Amino acid sequence: MEIREVPLQFSTQKRSRPKYVLLYLLLNLAALAFARQVFAGQVTLDTFVHPTPTPTRAPQSWVAEARALFEAGDLEGAAEAYREALKIRPDDGLLWAELARVLVYSSALMTDDTERHARLQEAVAAADRAVEHAPDSAVTHAVRSFALDWLALNPLIPTDQQDALLAQAENEAAIALRLGPNDPLTLAFYAEILLDQKNIVQAYEYATKAVQEGPDLMDTHRVYALVLESNGRYASAIEEYLAAIQRAPNLTFLYLRVGFNYRFLASKAQSDAARRQYYGLALEYFDKAARINQRLGIPDPVPYIAISKTYVQQGDFFAAALNAEKALWLDPTDPATYAQLAVIYVKSRNYEGSLPAFQCAVKGCGPEVSGQILGEIATKMGLDKDAVPTVTVEPLPLTNITVAYYYLQYASVLAALNICDQALPLLDQVESAFGTDPNVRGIIAENRNICRILQATPTPVRTPTPTPTRPPTQGHGPGP
Repeated sequence: MEIREVPLQFSTQKRSRPKYVLLYLLLNLAALAFARQVFAGQVTLDTFVHPTPTPTRAPQSWVAEARALFEAGDLEGAAEAYREALKIRPDDGLLWAELARVLVYSSALMTDDTERHARLQEAVAAADRAVEHAPDSAVTHAVRSFALDWLALNPLIPTDQQDALLAQAENEAAIALRLGPNDPLTLAFYAEILLDQKNIVQAYEYATKAVQEGPDLMDTHRVYALVLESNGRYASAIEEYLAAIQRAPNLTFLYLRVGFNYRFLASKAQSDAARRQYYGLALEYFDKAARINQRLGIPDPVPYIAISKTYVQQGDFFAAALNAEKALWLDPTDPATYAQLAVIYVKSRNYEGSLPAFQCAVKGCGPEVSGQILGEIATKMGLDKDAVPTVTVEPLPLTNITVAYYYLQYASVLAALNICDQALPLLDQVESAFGTDPNVRGIIAENRNICRILQATPTPVRTPTPTPTRPPTQGHGPGP
């Protein structure tokens, strides 16, 4: 069949089309209005071209960031990065274990028992998820035993629950050992549990093996150092803490442990030269911890509290007060720091000056009292009074023997100043909670006797009694 090409034909007839003319006119008017809006800034390119949503980061990117932050010493940042990774991979048991480990270690940087307790509970919850999603992993069970162990020694845990938690921790460690008998983390955490159960000989055996199996891990050297420290081998413990620092050079709690051990050696030194040397080394490592925090922008008061206590032991109360005040400025809501400052004032015989700080620590205080203390600190630091924060301080709960001694020191000052209407109720509180302790009973009896004497004397002599010595901090906190 023949296909013929049909030529295109155009009409040459003129036609009137008013509808098209009106349409063109309306389009021109719309274009003119749009141009005016563009020039007026009322319409931008973003009005029509929306940027695409930010692409979701890969979980491995968050994990790499978390590990880098942990090595840098920013444990809060590391924990947050792990949480972001787990939003993407919520079924990854090993990731949950890494988060739990970081949370446990971050509790060592907290000064408040309540905060530590909450953080350790969060760590146990993360470890539970780890075991749930990776039940056949030695690491997940080991980390859960680690979290349970540290929670067990928190002062807010009742004594009967401590034993139950330690039993759970030991059971988890046993499972981990069955799954990975030579896993260094498993060996180290089991050694720490044994130490907390006062099973020192076995703790030493497992800690030694942990270092042999995992010589490149911070955790193994930290636990071995802790076991040596508990055995009174302070110089060897320092060497192991320094080995841990080599593997994790920005974890401030390791520097604090070195400083605590040097400070203890100073207290036992037989010569003035050795004592000065050890105190100097203690201050050096506390200062290193403070400088790491400054570099990371972490307002951590703990190194300054440690420096302050070291100066107290040396009898330099002026330097001690300056560092305690610096610690308080960094965390003006921490009642424990108010207590530390009050104790320093007492030791420097500033008894009346200690009362506001003791009030904030033991009874709590509002901005009118805390502002007075912080205002004086601002003046010493050369800061504007407008920089003084407005804070309310919650009292220290009477949950452990350390806090009990703060209450007793406050009561001692009140009794010595013949403010017995406030001193006696404090003594009653401490007796109700810790009256079975012979030292506590003695201090309570002494202060009640002072109140009886002063109240019976027409013109009482205000001679403060010796303040009770504070016992060493127990558990896994930042230390004394």
